[in-house]
Amino acid sequence: MRRNVSEQPDEVDLRPLSARSVVLSLLLGAHPPEMPVKDLVRAVEPFGVGGSTLRAALSRMVSAGDLRRADTVYGLSDRLLARQRRQDDSVHPRTRAWSGDWEMVVITATGRGPAERAELRARLTALRLAELREGVWLRPANLLRSPPDDLDAVAQRYTARPGRPGPELAAELWSLGGWAARSRALLTQVTRADRPADRLTGFAAVVRHLLTDPVLPPELLPPDWPGAELRSAYAAYQEELADTVPQSRLRT
Repeated sequence: MRRNVSEQPDEVDLRPLSARSVVLSLLLGAHPPEMPVKDLVRAVEPFGVGGSTLRAALSRMVSAGDLRRADTVYGLSDRLLARQRRQDDSVHPRTRAWSGDWEMVVITATGRGPAERAELRARLTALRLAELREGVWLRPANLLRSPPDDLDAVAQRYTARPGRPGPELAAELWSLGGWAARSRALLTQVTRADRPADRLTGFAAVVRHLLTDPVLPPELLPPDWPGAELRSAYAAYQEELADTVPQSRLRT
């Protein structure tokens, strides 16, 4: 039974982005992730956000801890810088040739409350691990990364060679058909969108979806996997955005 990614509908229903979401989408795609307010005013205008609306949103975002302000320059807070790093990794995943080994994380900590358990599950999912059964998480060892050191306080890590065929195990751990169907629906959505606001909304959903890509070795993927196509579409959109955001700030 697949339990780590739910099946996704073929149709995509996306709500228009708020002023806050427009600002975050632009800054999360900017390197460095900061802009003077005059650049932000110019950048958000094509997406239907006026100057007064922007300034009100910036004030609320600073108060909420989303942004930091230095004179007239606004940048992402530390919390959102961590989100940007995860986003960058999802758009440009660092992988290596797969030898057949799997990462295995076994939860050893006990006595944790519901909130702590939920937080740990979210962290393991963000590491692109999937839960085989309660407390046992797996993924192919094809990512170039070092798990956080503090994970050792609550879990033990192993290298494993499951006796089952890799594609069969991957299909149990992740709903690959659901992920692919959602990807194709998003590609259709962004291809058809012609208004700047609709394209930004669609590609913001693309980035969120890429965060859930298990980034499996090609040997474990079903035919016609759309991950590379989705990333290429987003890279092309980043080039498109370069006409709106100062080019030195966008990663393409």
